[in-house]
Amino acid sequence: MLVITHQDFLEEYTSDPAAAPGRIESILKALEGEAVFEDAYPAGHDDISAVHTPSHIHSVERRGLYNIAVLAAGAAAQAAEKGLSEPCFALVRPPGHHASADSSWGFCYFNNMAIALEHLKRNGLIQSAYVLDFDMHFGDGTVSILENRGYVTLHNPESGDRRVYLEEVERGLSNATVDIIGVSAGFDNHVEDWGRVLLTEDYRAMGRMVWERCRELGIGCFAVLEGGYNHQVLGANVRAFLRGLQGM
Repeated sequence: MLVITHQDFLEEYTSDPAAAPGRIESILKALEGEAVFEDAYPAGHDDISAVHTPSHIHSVERRGLYNIAVLAAGAAAQAAEKGLSEPCFALVRPPGHHASADSSWGFCYFNNMAIALEHLKRNGLIQSAYVLDFDMHFGDGTVSILENRGYVTLHNPESGDRRVYLEEVERGLSNATVDIIGVSAGFDNHVEDWGRVLLTEDYRAMGRMVWERCRELGIGCFAVLEGGYNHQVLGANVRAFLRGLQGM
């Protein structure tokens, strides 16, 4: 499995849970022997400005977070391009799905998923996309940016019952007829994390659902890390999802 990441994502750039020490390390350890790692590079200004306003970009710069945020966005765009031909995962932080065009919250600064899809669309690589966001929290930033652009279908499944949740994911994917599937992969809905709903095996099941739909349509897929804060289970959950994304 190809994973786009960077040494800088190990740094503790703020005091929030997404930047906590050991978080990225727990995933890297779980993926030893299963992933091929490729260095991320920063997104270009054109990619950032296609999604965010100048005032928002400047606010991220003033907070001293521009370099790490633009690196995460660049990794997502790389993963999206690679995903056209093979499943690819952007192992990044900061996350992005709470970042809107002119504001952000929830440990997010730039919207990695929106930047990645806009990168593909502006370069003529796709005409349509489907986003599955299985983070515990609704991806309000992604919705506010992409909902009215006309080429993306957005799905934020929601249920306190894991079986109902998985059925909703499967139903949504079965209706997707697009050029690529992007996954905002947040793992905070695990039974041992904040959400307390999903099992580790459920992440594998969702990954396999994405893989199966892509195989049916003859398209690619990619995923970008969002939430997930219990370091004791995070690595195993990511590994399970990536195995499913490869049809395992």
